[in-house]
Amino acid sequence: MCLSSGIIDPIYGHVVISEFEWLIINTPEMARLRRIQQLGLADFAFPGANHTRFEHSVGTLFIADRIAKALGLCGDEIIKVRIAALLHDIGHCAFSHVVESVLKRNPAYQPVIGGKKFVCHEMFTRYIISNSFHTKPKIAGCVESPEKAESFFEEIAQMATGDLDALSKPYLAQIISDDIDADRIDFLLRDSYHTGVSLGLVDVDQIVGSLSLSNGRMVLGGPISHDEDMAMIAAESMLIARAHHYSAIIHNPKTQGARVMLLHALEDALINYEKSGNDVSATIPKFFTLYNDSDLLNFIEANGEASAKRLIMNIRNANILGAVSRFTQKNLNPRTRMALSTIARSGVAKKMFEVELAKRFENKYGAPVLVDLDIASGIPKSTRVKIGEEESFFYDESALANGLVRAISRQISLCVFSRADYNSRLLQASDDFLLGIESLSPELLRFIRNENYLPIEGLLLIFYSAHRMFSKESDGRITMPRLRNINVIYRLVRELGEMDKLHNLLDYSFHNHYGFPYSDRLFEDIQLLVAMGMVDEDLRYFEKNGRWKQRYEYVMTSDGLEYAQMISPAYHNELKVIDNYLAVNKHSIPRDTVSVASKRYKHT
Repeated sequence: MCLSSGIIDPIYGHVVISEFEWLIINTPEMARLRRIQQLGLADFAFPGANHTRFEHSVGTLFIADRIAKALGLCGDEIIKVRIAALLHDIGHCAFSHVVESVLKRNPAYQPVIGGKKFVCHEMFTRYIISNSFHTKPKIAGCVESPEKAESFFEEIAQMATGDLDALSKPYLAQIISDDIDADRIDFLLRDSYHTGVSLGLVDVDQIVGSLSLSNGRMVLGGPISHDEDMAMIAAESMLIARAHHYSAIIHNPKTQGARVMLLHALEDALINYEKSGNDVSATIPKFFTLYNDSDLLNFIEANGEASAKRLIMNIRNANILGAVSRFTQKNLNPRTRMALSTIARSGVAKKMFEVELAKRFENKYGAPVLVDLDIASGIPKSTRVKIGEEESFFYDESALANGLVRAISRQISLCVFSRADYNSRLLQASDDFLLGIESLSPELLRFIRNENYLPIEGLLLIFYSAHRMFSKESDGRITMPRLRNINVIYRLVRELGEMDKLHNLLDYSFHNHYGFPYSDRLFEDIQLLVAMGMVDEDLRYFEKNGRWKQRYEYVMTSDGLEYAQMISPAYHNELKVIDNYLAVNKHSIPRDTVSVASKRYKHT
């Protein structure tokens, strides 16, 4: 790789950039990222947080280069890794994720390109990389041969968007997009630097030095006991930073308030734009390929009603709505948390919930409000560690990592925003808001079920069926089944999901990359049930090959039991199939029992 001048970065110092990379940097596609802020509107809460997607892209290139060299990759692979890192956010929309939120809330606006609905920036990133750069003669000429430029950039697109299954060398994508990757390392360091918030120590040297290749994939570990311990500590520290990132920055009320103002202004502008005879879905791609932050604000001002223009004017003048009520996992009961986390994962239902709750309190208190429901996403679920010749999951080796996965899963922030002159009215309304949340949530869940199957509720019904089948209550005590490990859950879900009557409900896809059936989404849903208090996860230690390991066992909570009883009428036929299957296979389900006082169980 022919190296030329570099870029001075405030975190890493001098970042060397090749001639090939300069050609890419000097394209309009990359230039757009210079005018898109990494954290959207977070600079209202953290004035220094005006760093851009371009800076982050260069930083990701720097970290990816370090990882690639530490893994001993060859020159051609390093070139690809650096290019993929540089381009990994090329399809990002203006103001962080606000346009993606609009697409999830309004499916009719989702553009169709090449027969596929585009709903996220990763899809636009892949499209831009695959279709733009190989057509530029100077850039194509930097590839081994111009005729190979198209396939070269198709591979870059797969790497940049984390498409491990499409690559013969999955580690090339893992370096850019995984639980521990160049993207996350850079944004945690960069966001902490520019916000002034100490999110937790991200020890780049230790993390990079602890990565290796095993069976074509990137794993964490070390050759000796102390190296292994240090690798785990470095990865745990990075997870702590990841957990704090949401609490400190994303769920900061000022950040959240600015974000919900922009979201409502954009939705209003798009509705008005459509009424004027324009095709919204045909315009949306411009937000991901041409528009920067200022362009999006200008679009809203040009097309929005008076209310949207007023919101944008207030954003420009830093007049951000204040939070008059804020609810988190600490002041929401487990059943409400579970309902809200399910609603938040359905864009349409989330919009309905926010609009209806706002309407109720505008009618009651005569105060205009905006409601925003947000949950953490992207929990760590695929990091593998190698100890000797044996591989396992990071969260199976680290109780701290497991707890952090749960901490990220439970992060929920429901805020009600209004103008300062209405605060005196609304500050007294917290109890009413809470009652409104608790009454509205079940109504919207029924709506979601009518529109879509909810696999997480199917998963909960399996725990419910096992609880009813194996539980006994006598003499003031209840004895319950404790399913012995997470692999039992995987097996049950997979086998039940293969049945015709449950195929749509338990719609989880499995792969065998780790030598056994595994589902990222199923792991995430199990962690969510645990985090929301539906299921308890007990830690147990056992010996294998002279080494003490840990496993997790699962038992239903009283809140989970109550929630399952509430939703079970909607799944009468499916529950019968699950009950029959467990009855036939009950002797092959590994389980222990736990006995507690009935009063204690029902009041926990």
